[in-house]
Amino acid sequence: MFSWKYDEEALKRDPVANNGRAYQQCTRTVMDTIADPLVQFDENGISHYYHQYYEVAKSQLFLGEAGRQKTEAMIAELKANRKGKYDCIIGLSGGVDSTYLVYKAKEWGLNPLIVHFDYGWNLELAVQNIEQTLRYTGFELYTYVMNWEDFKALQRAYIKAGVLDLDVPADHLIFAALSRVARKFGIRYQINGFNMQSEQLLPLAWNYNFKFDLKNMEDIYRKHGDGRKIRNLPKLGIWQRIYYDYIFKLKRFTPLNYFDYNKEHAKKELIEKMGWIDYGGKHFENVFTRFYQGYILPSRFQIDKRKAHLSSLICSGQVTRAEALAEIARPPYDLKIMEDDYNYVSKKLGFTPDEFDHYLSQPIRLHSDFREEAHIHGILSKFKKLLIKK
Repeated sequence: MFSWKYDEEALKRDPVANNGRAYQQCTRTVMDTIADPLVQFDENGISHYYHQYYEVAKSQLFLGEAGRQKTEAMIAELKANRKGKYDCIIGLSGGVDSTYLVYKAKEWGLNPLIVHFDYGWNLELAVQNIEQTLRYTGFELYTYVMNWEDFKALQRAYIKAGVLDLDVPADHLIFAALSRVARKFGIRYQINGFNMQSEQLLPLAWNYNFKFDLKNMEDIYRKHGDGRKIRNLPKLGIWQRIYYDYIFKLKRFTPLNYFDYNKEHAKKELIEKMGWIDYGGKHFENVFTRFYQGYILPSRFQIDKRKAHLSSLICSGQVTRAEALAEIARPPYDLKIMEDDYNYVSKKLGFTPDEFDHYLSQPIRLHSDFREEAHIHGILSKFKKLLIKK
């Protein structure tokens, strides 16, 4: 039965939710001891996340002339090394970041292959945005359709396992599929929409930090799956990653970090130039992610991802702290839509209402409770060094 269970004020008073500490919130961002019980504060009450943003920006964010040079060098490299019809590959979800990146690719004179991954949860608005983007740019689209029954079985297993990061199946398979498509078309470059300005600050405890751990994913499915053989999904184990990164040499760029990317300005430009439609929250272009980030994470794990996203936007000067505090005082999205999502997601995944309630309230388990590929990391590190020497 649906009920909105996240009570921020109650959590502030709960020692368990704050890892035995008194509640404290950063005086510059909105990160706090609920968001990350291990957060550190300096003598002025400023969290380490605030300092971290500017430290990372020194080496990862390129503004002004430095950004212009990085962009020009990237464009020149992509065009000079183009082997076939396309000079790069871009994954497009219909969200603002990936759409704006495709928009900029046209401005830069690139000819990317646009890849969309359909794994059964697209919002109609996202589909419309993709269609509008293709009309405006004239770029070609390759749609990678996941086998729904296999993907459904994998998502069910993750929910039944009681682990935190329910985005792993999609993130892992999308990355694997993108690599496959790049190889199929002989494309050696990928540009993606990651940007420091809205995505840099994310506590390590909020997700499984090795999303490409095939052994972990397979063990979760082995122990909590329904026995279906999921052979029709793209997978990417550690040796496949070595192949794509160091044999096939798929190189990645994050060009939204090469200029002063402003999310609201980007939305306005996309709306004016090609009729893009704003779908709401960050990564809310598909129903499952909207429900997972907007309902499951806050109500089950006391994680409100808006705190991290808004803190990044504060650091990049795109919102004020007062605006961010007002935003997180509201539910992540409309409660009626949230309830509809609750019913839709449970039904689409084949859970009865009682089963869904049970799995969303069972004891939480760590991803590390299952087999991992961590012991192979040392081998991978040595392999990387060997290839670099060559």
